[in-house]
Amino acid sequence: MDTNHSCCSHGGKHEKTVVAPRTVTAALPGQYNCPMDPEIITDRPGSCPKCGMALEKIPSLTPISRTEYTCPMHPEIVRDAPGSCPICGMALERRVVRAQEEENPELATMRRRLWVCALLTAPLFILETGAMIAGAGWMGGLSRTALVWLQLALATPVVLWGGAVFFKRGWDSIINRSPNMFTLIAIGTGAAYGYSMLAAIAPSIFPDSFRHHGTVDVYFEAAAVIVTLVLLGQVLELRARSRTGAAIRALLGLTPKTARQITDCGHEKDIPLDQVQIGDRLRVRPGEKIPVDGVVLEGSSSVDESMISGEAIPVEKTAGDAVVGATINGTGSLVMRAERVGSETLLARIVQMVADAQRSRAPIQKLADVVASYFVPAVVGIALLTIVAWGLWGPEPRMAHALVNAVAVLIIACPCALGLATPMSVMVAAGRGATLGVLFRNAEAIETLQKVDTVVVDKTGTLTEGRPCLREVIPLSGWTANEVLRLAAGLERGSEHPLAAAIVAGAESQSIPIPGSDDFQSVSGKGITGRIDGRVVVVGNRLLLAEKNIPTEGLESLAAELEHNGSTVMFVAVDAQAAGLLAVSDTVKESTPTALRALQREGIRVVMLTGDNEATARAVARQLGIDDIFAGVLPDQKSEYVRKLQCEGRVVAMAGDGINDAPALAQADVGIAMGTGTDVAMETASVTLVKGDLRGIVRAVHLSRATMSNIRQNLFFAFVYNAVGVPIAAGLLYPFVGLLLSPMIAAAAMSFSSVSVIGNALRLRHTAI
Repeated sequence: MDTNHSCCSHGGKHEKTVVAPRTVTAALPGQYNCPMDPEIITDRPGSCPKCGMALEKIPSLTPISRTEYTCPMHPEIVRDAPGSCPICGMALERRVVRAQEEENPELATMRRRLWVCALLTAPLFILETGAMIAGAGWMGGLSRTALVWLQLALATPVVLWGGAVFFKRGWDSIINRSPNMFTLIAIGTGAAYGYSMLAAIAPSIFPDSFRHHGTVDVYFEAAAVIVTLVLLGQVLELRARSRTGAAIRALLGLTPKTARQITDCGHEKDIPLDQVQIGDRLRVRPGEKIPVDGVVLEGSSSVDESMISGEAIPVEKTAGDAVVGATINGTGSLVMRAERVGSETLLARIVQMVADAQRSRAPIQKLADVVASYFVPAVVGIALLTIVAWGLWGPEPRMAHALVNAVAVLIIACPCALGLATPMSVMVAAGRGATLGVLFRNAEAIETLQKVDTVVVDKTGTLTEGRPCLREVIPLSGWTANEVLRLAAGLERGSEHPLAAAIVAGAESQSIPIPGSDDFQSVSGKGITGRIDGRVVVVGNRLLLAEKNIPTEGLESLAAELEHNGSTVMFVAVDAQAAGLLAVSDTVKESTPTALRALQREGIRVVMLTGDNEATARAVARQLGIDDIFAGVLPDQKSEYVRKLQCEGRVVAMAGDGINDAPALAQADVGIAMGTGTDVAMETASVTLVKGDLRGIVRAVHLSRATMSNIRQNLFFAFVYNAVGVPIAAGLLYPFVGLLLSPMIAAAAMSFSSVSVIGNALRLRHTAI
């Protein structure tokens, strides 16, 4: 919010818009769902992935109290109970992370199945391996028929019970016309087990092309080992995925459980945090966590705010200063008034923003989605070609080799790794950003920020502290400084603009009585008018006085000198005659020069966009080394300047903190709001810097680049893995080196691919930013 009263809210009181964080809901305004399958919820129009019907807009907010589950790869899928995603088959996860990590029911089920299947698969594997190494006689005279039936007995519960979840997901994928990893696993494992079952029960029906030394081989151990290895992969994957919520759990764990309330009679008592009400007086003792957001009433202390800003240096707090819930009080004792409680606290809003960002989809995910949509049918086609090729040209027994290699193709192919490549990195990055004081609204912001080559910054509250102070009052002949200030303060008392507050505070500091005003009017971007003691008073910039035909010649040289030194100048006129001028200036934030130098080192162009006059803007720009300046910009023109830069081919990030910055924040490729600014700005922007420190932009850019690099690594690994693994599994190397890939090895490799993608994404938690 800059300028000589350039704020659109200058002049009458404006209500501060507090936008509560989004609660867990079944339906939010601007969302769409399927009339036949209402659990399908998405943020944009489209068609239902289950039935194909067009999604319809949800008209109203419908809060729910039950726990919801969603798919990390397809966040539009929302269910009220654990289960699997109808699109990709992955286990659904809690939509909202809880402070206490709870056992994932899907993980518990998979772990139980894994242990039972491992116990049954181990002897089965030993039987088959022993027979291959020592021959059938190693079992002490046990006939081959008895050995086959023993394998059948051991493999059946593994495949039909342990693998039942995979067959169900595979069937669901066919019914929903969404082929995925479980489609391939179900077909491959089912083919190996079904073939072996038929060979055990009726071996005589198979022709010679299926026989090896006169007998039909069975692959019970392959089917059982595949199921067991896939179960192992699922357990490792679910455990790794649960770690992506660690950042949110860490934030939630910061919240104190109780608050010390000071009653009206002065007594103190500890009460549960959820009983704290707005307006309560609370005591925060040394070393305690501040319970909720509020304002210090008494005392002074240093407060560790690193959990919200990423800065380790404690911040000094005295009476009148704002404090944030869950930050840690130092050695002093504070008495505070609660102003935001429950879901309205900054910590709660941070948690909600991180959760929303983790569930969003980055544009780069579209590439993976397109590839995945063709991938499974292509793999099934390759498996069929493998059967044909081995059946026509393979060595004897040709059909047995054809079956084994086709199963290996189906098992090794892993669209899951491809689908996980982007969402896992986004989830970890959103949590990492929260610990650095950088909140991403969605995954698109993370992806776009790495491309930004121009950062447009507002002046007041962004480059500067946003708390201007009255520096000088210069009266014209016939007026005293106190009288000019008295009239200006009387008029400015009707406004909540920062410049108005500075003038009123300046009058109060000098004990000047402030009169009331009538006929108060605000002229957007120019100033204010009104009546005081029956006289018409005007306080504003040159444009306003020119509009009122009030001459300012006697003040122009003084105004120019003050503006050259960085002050914002306001002219005061009484009864259509100039009476004097006021000089108000704002100090540059201590961190701003460092942040701007870091951005320039990254090759990012910095542009100042301010409603202040050019002389004042250039004074600040000289101090900060900014070459590109747009000054005298009215609130409704800021978005036009951003659009102009975009038309030049620039990828623009806009940083601001005021209501008047909201249109420009929305227009920019990435809107960056100062956490110390208005709620409207924060709701409009796609990135919020909790502390309002521009060094957060540098952190955000570095994190964005690290995240996109991580995503590209994941996608590259997934593509290369399948490009290499599928041909090998099909037997491409057999004519040259005699190498065939066992379905069991294929299963282990498939599980490893998903776990490795998740492990690579988790590296972002420790990346230096």
